[in-house]
This record gives sequence, C-alpha cells and structure tokens, in this order.
Amino acid sequence: MANSKHLLVLLSKLAAELKALNLWQQQRPTEQELSSLQPFCIDTLTFAQWLQFIFIERMKALVADKMALPAQISLCPMAEESFKHKGELAANLINLIADIDELLSGKREQSLYVRK
Repeated sequence: MANSKHLLVLLSKLAAELKALNLWQQQRPTEQELSSLQPFCIDTLTFAQWLQFIFIERMKALVADKMALPAQISLCPMAEESFKHKGELAANLINLIADIDELLSGKREQSLYVRK
C-alpha cells in the first residue's frame, strides 16, 4: 500500500508539472482518439495528452480499486524525447516520470536532467 500512496503523490505532482508547463488540456480528446491501439496513442494524442487522459487516470483507478500496479514500466525515454523541445524547463517533469518508473519497476532509464 505504501507504493500506492507514493504513486498518488507522484501523480499529483505530475499533473501539477504538466499544468505549470502549459501541457494540461481542458478539453478531453474524443473516445476514438483515446482508444488508439498504438503505444502511447502516438497516432492520435501527444505524450502529454496520453499522460493526462490515460496514464494518470488508469493509475488512479488501479489504486482506487486496489488492483496490482504495473511492474514493467519505462516512460522516461518517451518523456525525454517528447519534451526535449522544452529544454531545461522539462527537467522536473522528466524527473517525476523517472520517479514513477523507478517506484513501479525498480528501474530508472533516464539520461537527461538526472538529479544529483
């Protein structure tokens, strides 16, 4: 359960950081956009939209339903690629995503803005 509580804290921080970087969206994508079969819905959503409308929502639902959390997760490489245009402004966001990866999978595949 400790992982669940820590995950909820990290998800809250992730949402706040997406908002701070103006990557949070008020309008929900269509059901068709949300139901893409491609990894990260890459053909219909931005990575920020996927984080907001799929990842955060699913993780919160898993915690609320006391379901098993994913043990194989590696979002940081995609985050680094997706947010590289933000430069140093994305450092906190990338570190939060790496923290989530590490919490859930025990691995941290981060190459940019690693905290010292």
